[in-house]
Amino acid sequence: MQGYVPARDGAFAESRKCFRELEDWAASEEAAGLQHGELEEQLEVRGRELLRRVFQDRLDATAAAEERRHEVTGEDGAVRTRAERGRTRPLVTKFGQVIVSRIAYRSPGRSNVCPLDAVLNLPEEKHSHGLRRLAAIEAARGSMEAAGAAITRATGVTIGKRQVEELARRCAAHVEAFYLWRVTESAPDGHPLILTFDGKGIVMLPEALRPATAKAAASAESKLATRLSPGEKNGRKRMAELACVYDAVPVPRTPEDVISTPAQKRRERKAQAAEPKGKGKPREPQARGKWLTASVTDDIPAVIAAAFGEAERRDPGHEREWAVLIDGNNTQIEAVTAEAARRGVTVTIVIDFIHVLEYLWKAAWSFFDKGEPAAEEWVAAQARKILRGNARQVAAGIRRRATTYGYSRAERAGAGEAARYLDNKNGYLDYATALSKGWPIATGIIEGACRHIVKTEWISQARDGGLKAPRPS
Repeated sequence: MQGYVPARDGAFAESRKCFRELEDWAASEEAAGLQHGELEEQLEVRGRELLRRVFQDRLDATAAAEERRHEVTGEDGAVRTRAERGRTRPLVTKFGQVIVSRIAYRSPGRSNVCPLDAVLNLPEEKHSHGLRRLAAIEAARGSMEAAGAAITRATGVTIGKRQVEELARRCAAHVEAFYLWRVTESAPDGHPLILTFDGKGIVMLPEALRPATAKAAASAESKLATRLSPGEKNGRKRMAELACVYDAVPVPRTPEDVISTPAQKRRERKAQAAEPKGKGKPREPQARGKWLTASVTDDIPAVIAAAFGEAERRDPGHEREWAVLIDGNNTQIEAVTAEAARRGVTVTIVIDFIHVLEYLWKAAWSFFDKGEPAAEEWVAAQARKILRGNARQVAAGIRRRATTYGYSRAERAGAGEAARYLDNKNGYLDYATALSKGWPIATGIIEGACRHIVKTEWISQARDGGLKAPRPS
């Protein structure tokens, strides 16, 4: 174990005194008469004060050892010729407030320069980086009030709502710098570059709505006086646009690897239950070096352009294969196509296969009763056909079945919607090529970001964007 240099005489006297007081209290009859829970609470409070005094003594020792410098300049390049020892500033830590004393270098009419601030990496605000980190963690869990209460419970330090907001915002401001600083290892040859995009609605405060949405909200009237009727929403939303870029470790698959029959699934479950648990061969492409961005203020083209910028940083020569995974949103498709053309890069757009499955199920409920096992078999068979590159044939088969069995317009609505979708998106359903090359065909990564980063955790833009914190579901 590394040894420590003994403290100089007089240094850390206050923390030693505090420890003796704590020791004397712990040995007292008062402490002896406490239940374990009461004892725990008392030690937590008194222990924080002990740590605060150790922190303060360490800062005082550093200040006492600070040597006078010469030729100290500020950001303006001017030399500060005067030095004043003992200039102080407060610092609120996780243990309480301490005072930082240091030498201030001065020049008439210019701001002071304190080199020790940089040595200690002191924040601009009075709250420590430890409290800033706590604020960022807790603000991501819910409202700013709840974050402040959680910080107080953990540290005993009281922070106001606006202060929590500012601390969380300061952390968010470093995200882009972090991505620039982080070194992403070059992907091996043959690993595709994946870009994926999605949007997520966020309930907004009325004053933060876009003009068209605000106008619609102002003119809307509830049908019922006491509650919302089906289809009515409590609050209006703005769409946050999300983008993710990552390198994919390719895993070639066949349609049967992706979609098996219900009977095959049951056999697989039994086999997996009998096998010892362990890490086997990956069944889908693995993501590496994920980069994520999201904005409630920038529009779709701007966010997509930012993602293309990150992709181009990874592959400036456009030597790798670029694949774009989206859910079929036409605005996103148009923006992706335009951005790719502007940068002169070839991209392959692939629509999330899970969305395609949902349309197949809409068709299935036109042909089968709810819960009928044959519907599951039918969807699996059509899905495998689509994975083999036969989306148009599936669309034609759906229409043919609806006509042959003489379904009414209402009965065949889901089937018609599915067939139209398959025809309209056929150019983006080349799953046969994607599977053979080992590419991903689902947007799980960006869907997870929508669910966890935006829906339940995205609070950092609350004040600037007028974000309304969502209620827990």
